[in-house]
Amino acid sequence: MSDIQGILGIASKALRVQQRAINVTGNNIANVNTPGYSRQRLNISADQPVNTGFGPLGSGVRASEVERIYQRFLATQINGETQSLGQWEARKDMLERVEMVFDESGDYGLSQTMSEFWNAWQDLSNNPSGSVERTVLVAKSEMLTTTIAKNYQDLQNIQHDIDARVEGAVDKINELSASVVDLNDKIVSMEADGFTANDYRDQRDLVLKELSELIDINSFEDSSGAVTVSVGNGQPLVEGIHRYSLSTQPNASGLKDVAWLDDDGNAVSITSNIDGGKLGGWLTARDTDIVDYMDRLDTLAQNLMNEVNTLHAAGYGLDGSTGNDFFTGTAAGDMAVNSAIVSDPNLVAAAAGYDTVPGDKPGDNRNAIAIAGLRETLTMAGGTATFDDYYASLVSDVGHGVQQAQSYHDHQSQMVLHLENYRDSISGVSIDEEMVNLVNYQKAYQAAARLINTASEMMDTLLNMV
Repeated sequence: MSDIQGILGIASKALRVQQRAINVTGNNIANVNTPGYSRQRLNISADQPVNTGFGPLGSGVRASEVERIYQRFLATQINGETQSLGQWEARKDMLERVEMVFDESGDYGLSQTMSEFWNAWQDLSNNPSGSVERTVLVAKSEMLTTTIAKNYQDLQNIQHDIDARVEGAVDKINELSASVVDLNDKIVSMEADGFTANDYRDQRDLVLKELSELIDINSFEDSSGAVTVSVGNGQPLVEGIHRYSLSTQPNASGLKDVAWLDDDGNAVSITSNIDGGKLGGWLTARDTDIVDYMDRLDTLAQNLMNEVNTLHAAGYGLDGSTGNDFFTGTAAGDMAVNSAIVSDPNLVAAAAGYDTVPGDKPGDNRNAIAIAGLRETLTMAGGTATFDDYYASLVSDVGHGVQQAQSYHDHQSQMVLHLENYRDSISGVSIDEEMVNLVNYQKAYQAAARLINTASEMMDTLLNMV
């Protein structure tokens, strides 16, 4: 009787194990297209043997756990490469916008307006008393200052747009860190009770990947299963079921810095320690790339104003006036043509001297020729470049920056794609493989059911003998 009961016990355990295996397989199939899902496998082993008079006999099968097919090192590597991808993606996008500011493909770029400005001085030197030439010069000069100021303002607008993105990213980081805390709590609670938290672990890995896309993080898992996440110079963002927040605060330039808040709400700036993720890319573009371009545009405007004003103030206008600056302002952002000259083009000092004969007007063109000659004078970069050369170098560096960012972005995209494909080959769900498993478990389930029928018939035969 006990032997028949043993057969029934073996069969019933086989039914339960194969049914559970079918459930795991079905879950894999259902999540074949779920982002971040790791394939699961029911670990099956022989149950403990039973001692009998004939020696140990097998007692069937048992399922130990549902294992998550996963490589922790690979996930860490993907997060690291995702940080670099996010950084170069953000930087590339911003530099492409900067490139549009310095677009010289049409007839409205700064290079074109500078050329027209110099040509206008050359035309005036050919007819220094001509009212048309003077009016055209003033118009071309205003176009030049407007273009320089607009380019500078456009760069500032890109910085302010980056600020808005930084604030949005900080809000998202705080939201994701709260999700990590919630998942930590669920994982620790579930696994403390002896269960596996595979689905929660998948969700947490996906959240950590999203965090890596936004900011460079360091993370590790403790013995309880909770993850600790740090940012900046080691400031904790998540510690078990406790989280810290990030915020933004204005710096000396009026732009937004990223700060870490301690338990008392004290802010510690971590902007200089953010190197990766989209935040790192945006901050580098805002505080390094764009600042450099703005400084160089300032240098161009300041030198242009100084050189032209020096010569112009020493010359004479048609009305005999002298000592007038042609440009006003201090840098690219506020550069403008002297409003008095705009109102009265006769103030343009084309002459280098003044004819003292009463009633005569200064009519020589030597000052106009000198100012027009500034176009070919090595006044920039320590006396090694002309104005045109200096600006061409600036435009070239912008283009090179875009190409470099594009190259690094493409490289990182391929790297992340390669790692994710490798992860899918290990942790991803294969429909073909799962269908094979499903058939095997189904047949094993049917065989276990058949074994129960056999044991039941044996039991009936034994009872009928009584």
